[in-house]
Amino acid sequence: MLTTALGRFRVIGIIEGISYLVLLGIAMPLKYFLDFPAAVKIAGSLHGLFFVLYILALAHVTFTNRWSVLKVAGAFLASLLPFGNFVLDARIKHEQA
Repeated sequence: MLTTALGRFRVIGIIEGISYLVLLGIAMPLKYFLDFPAAVKIAGSLHGLFFVLYILALAHVTFTNRWSVLKVAGAFLASLLPFGNFVLDARIKHEQA
């Protein structure tokens, strides 16, 4: 799966999606309800790293697989929505079948 640009994009997308959910669902409640701001600092930094990797992987798969502007915009939008990367991954997997 990691041997192709699309495979790497899918894996990074899942990791980025998980990091986003951890940031929103675990780290932010820890910060605001339990006064533990370090959780957001750590989870936010990791999510930022994974987001940059996601954008780089998106650029690579765009040029390698000649994705349309609309498909690239959809993939970028998916990264901004909770669970968006998982929906995108399911669509990509369905297209490959």
